[in-house]
Amino acid sequence: MDMNPPPVEELRRVDAELARLDARRAELLARRAWLLGVLYAPAGRAAAPPFPGVAAPAETSPRGAQNVLLTLGGILLAVAALAFTLVSWGSMGIAGRSAVLLAVTSAALSAPAVLLRRGLGSTAEAVGALGLVLTVLDAYALHRVALPGTDGLGYTAAAAAVLAGVWGGYGGLLRGLRLPLPAAVVAAQLPLPLGALAAGGGPAVVAWAAVLTAAADVLVLGRPSRSEVRVTAGVSAGVLAAWALLTGAGLSLTDPWTGAPLLLGCAALCLYAAGAARPAASTLATVAGLALVAAVAGPARAALPAEWAVPVYVVCGPALAALWRPVRAGWIPEAVRGGFGLAGGVVAGLGVLWALPPVLAGLLGPADRSAGLWSGTHAAPVLADYPATAALVLLLGAVAAATAGGPWGRWGAVVLGWSLLMALPVALELPYAAGIAVRLVATAAALGLAVRPGGPAHDRPEPAPGPAPVPERPEGAWGASWTAVTAGPVVPVAPGALLAWTGSAAGTASAVSALLLALDVRAATFGVLGVLLALFTAVAVLGGGAVRETAAGAAVLAAAGLVGAGAAAAGLSGAAAGLALLIVPAATAALAVRVRSVAAEVTGVAVGALALALTVPRPAALALALALGGVIAAATALRAERRRAASWTAGALFLAAAWVRLAVWGVTVPEAYTLPVTVPALVVGLLRRRRDPAASSWVAYGPGLAATLVPSLAAVWSDPHWTRPLLLGTGALAVTLLGARFRLQAPLVLGGAALVLVAAHELAPYVVQLVGALPRWLPPAAAGLLLLAVGATYERRLREARALRGRLARMR
Repeated sequence: MDMNPPPVEELRRVDAELARLDARRAELLARRAWLLGVLYAPAGRAAAPPFPGVAAPAETSPRGAQNVLLTLGGILLAVAALAFTLVSWGSMGIAGRSAVLLAVTSAALSAPAVLLRRGLGSTAEAVGALGLVLTVLDAYALHRVALPGTDGLGYTAAAAAVLAGVWGGYGGLLRGLRLPLPAAVVAAQLPLPLGALAAGGGPAVVAWAAVLTAAADVLVLGRPSRSEVRVTAGVSAGVLAAWALLTGAGLSLTDPWTGAPLLLGCAALCLYAAGAARPAASTLATVAGLALVAAVAGPARAALPAEWAVPVYVVCGPALAALWRPVRAGWIPEAVRGGFGLAGGVVAGLGVLWALPPVLAGLLGPADRSAGLWSGTHAAPVLADYPATAALVLLLGAVAAATAGGPWGRWGAVVLGWSLLMALPVALELPYAAGIAVRLVATAAALGLAVRPGGPAHDRPEPAPGPAPVPERPEGAWGASWTAVTAGPVVPVAPGALLAWTGSAAGTASAVSALLLALDVRAATFGVLGVLLALFTAVAVLGGGAVRETAAGAAVLAAAGLVGAGAAAAGLSGAAAGLALLIVPAATAALAVRVRSVAAEVTGVAVGALALALTVPRPAALALALALGGVIAAATALRAERRRAASWTAGALFLAAAWVRLAVWGVTVPEAYTLPVTVPALVVGLLRRRRDPAASSWVAYGPGLAATLVPSLAAVWSDPHWTRPLLLGTGALAVTLLGARFRLQAPLVLGGAALVLVAAHELAPYVVQLVGALPRWLPPAAAGLLLLAVGATYERRLREARALRGRLARMR
């Protein structure tokens, strides 16, 4: 528990406690009044009690209401005095005007002493504030009457100095008043800056005046004084110092030798203030560090070419962090040390942001394919006029991160080093071959890190939650800057895993960039694809986890790219190229027996789908591709964990291949398309029934039988020949007999229905002829006799229908 809070916090607590006591006093007074009314009220006229148990809460405390009234009264009196001074001044002579203001001011400044002795502190505060306002009006009146020709800025500066002294002395005499001393501090901010402006000083002179004034405020901060005085002095110092810093920063760009001393003065002031304002010491030290960097780098930048501007700042920023070294000897406080390090890190970070455009241009520039594939024409370089020193800035950032050490330091070194390699082709305008080589080097370096970044640390389980270990403090300027930037909460990611994921992502990105650039030249395309295939295969073999899966999928894509490029170089058609691409899923399925990788298998399936799509324009090639895909899927089904999905896929591919081949041959007989479905489906149903005798025949045999019977029945009714009805009827009879023999519902019903429909189709012409030859009255008569017969034997026929339904229901 903090037994000695800061004065501001203690004042807040005291005010809150006083407000609570005022509210409680109001409640007790209300309760007392009610009790008195109960005791002394006439019989039968008891006072109405307040809310049960507790007095009605007051909306405001008596002290709050008093302060509001006093504030409003003081404001109204100040407005009246201002109106009197500005509007009614001309109606009185010089003696009368002076006498009135002097009398009113003297009375307003004298009354608080009497009021304080009588315990009326709030009233004294309001009257004292009115007196301060009147002194300002007195100064204005003096200028208008006695010194009308005086320069306004100079007079204001002098008047502010006099008022600051008068208000300070007045507050020292009447220590019971809070407002005079903070008002004196506010008035003291004006004399030096306004005096510098009145003397014709430029921005630098006025800024120096502000620095000196802020220094005086800082001295006030270092002395024991009341909290309101310290707060006012701190705010005033911050405002003036910020103004001076902005002025110095602007001058460092236009007139470095004028801005540098001003920035040094601001830095010294911030460092001194860091000792007086300990809660903000680190922030003040950071601002001081930034001012020092600007002060040193400004003149150095002016002496060098424009492209060296940012590198100069980036060098000066981490150099400032070299002041960390004397910390162990006790030369620099810990807060100042941290602030300097953070300032250096911020400068280095801003420099890295400035150097990002060449990185993005090197990464995304090859995506411009306006010149076409293998055209030999390269896309126009982007950011050709960007300073080549951007690469130097990235190099400095990478060195800083590497020097820092630790997980975040290594991660930063990886990212910035990879960024440097990606920016080199653009920043240095390297030739085409060199650009590809640099991108491949970046890919190899990143993927090499992804395999085993610093050992198998990324494969180990994460440690149990607990306090984070304190990292070793890096030595040197660069390490100090990077540590200051990357200091923060510990993320729940293993350092090795973070480096592995970063290396994998960076390697993949640079690999895509290299491949896009290589598409300009045929030989470069084959070379880059071969290198990428080797790199990703190595990572897939040596890596682990998500990195291994990503590399395996990328290796399959690289292999597919090589096959596609070979097909294009050989001048093969799209269909032929699709058949060639089937080599990739075949190889993937073969390797999956020894090397299990879900990403590789999924990517192989995607390549196979692309191969099938390429063969669609040529149905004969599509049939062959489907058949080959079925073979690959059937081979995959030999693996137990892939058997279910691969077997169904193989069946579907074989069936599609047969259908496409039949269509190519011009076959229109529906049985040619349906029997290849029915036979395997019936075999599968038979195996299903052997494994599960309780399975329904509709599930086992229904789909296979319907696949042939339904299309054949549709063809029978439009076929004028006798061959199909004979064959279909024979087959339906056989299915019906098998269903009756083995008591299977689906074959019996489907076969019987097909047999009846075929018979009806065959007898339909004869029935039509017979009906046409009979007399017109015979069909109605036959229908009537049939109804009579059914009606006479209705109950027996109903029992027979129920028996038939029962027998069918007992079948499977």
